[in-house]
Amino acid sequence: MLPIMPDQPNELVLTESRTMRAQTAGRVDVLDKVKALALLPDGVHATTEIVADFFETTADAIEKVVQRNRQELSENGYRVLRGQEYRTFAADSLSAANPKARSVALFTRRTILNVGQLLTESDVARQVRTYLLDVEEAATPEQKVTAVEKATEAEAQLRAIEVLARIDGNTSYARSLSRHIAARMLGEEPELDPADVTITCDEYLDGRIAAGDMASARTRMGRTVAALYRARYGADPQKIKRPIHGVHRDVAVYTHRDLDLFDTAWTEVSRHYNVQDRIALGGAA
Repeated sequence: MLPIMPDQPNELVLTESRTMRAQTAGRVDVLDKVKALALLPDGVHATTEIVADFFETTADAIEKVVQRNRQELSENGYRVLRGQEYRTFAADSLSAANPKARSVALFTRRTILNVGQLLTESDVARQVRTYLLDVEEAATPEQKVTAVEKATEAEAQLRAIEVLARIDGNTSYARSLSRHIAARMLGEEPELDPADVTITCDEYLDGRIAAGDMASARTRMGRTVAALYRARYGADPQKIKRPIHGVHRDVAVYTHRDLDLFDTAWTEVSRHYNVQDRIALGGAA
């Protein structure tokens, strides 16, 4: 148990000012200066119970902070997984998951720091705020401006992802993008899981179909893979802008986590075409 710390001068300014919270939102290194932070096996997320343990408070106290500040915390990485996405995540990262649970709330390091900025009844949170203010005092005006600009840009990007993934939790593509941006927000080089590499129908078909059949095959493949994706996740795949014949069009994008859907679709689609040899066409081997 950490010793009780009296409130420092201006220590509560972070709980009262969202602008000040945004200004220090990227200093997740402060968490480790206060005490060791345990995360789930994925090394990225923590549950409500883990966050409560870190701040030496109750899960109810954390949930109240979430209820009062849901939008802000969501912009900083908080999300709730349900349905198939919850089951997939639980199988990978929740070894002691409640078999009756149907959802899980997840916090990133940035979200945990945000909770520390807001949580008033925790000595650990007070120490977090004190460290943040010490960092802020030591920063030059130029550093402060840069930090605010970066935080604003990153939050705008995460809000855009939230719009892209207006389903119960993110799709695999949105998860990949979120992790990439979160790493950038922390000043780190993103570590890309090979399973999170994106793939489109064009990329899958490259080298499998003759150029003259590509437009037709793309349409067949796109419809089939999208139908398989909807059957699996109950939602449409994400779409991004990609150049096609010099025009940027909305293209469904997947990750290699769903490569089996492409293989299944290919079994059907390939029957309609003279399948080419990938090497002979100059495609990837």
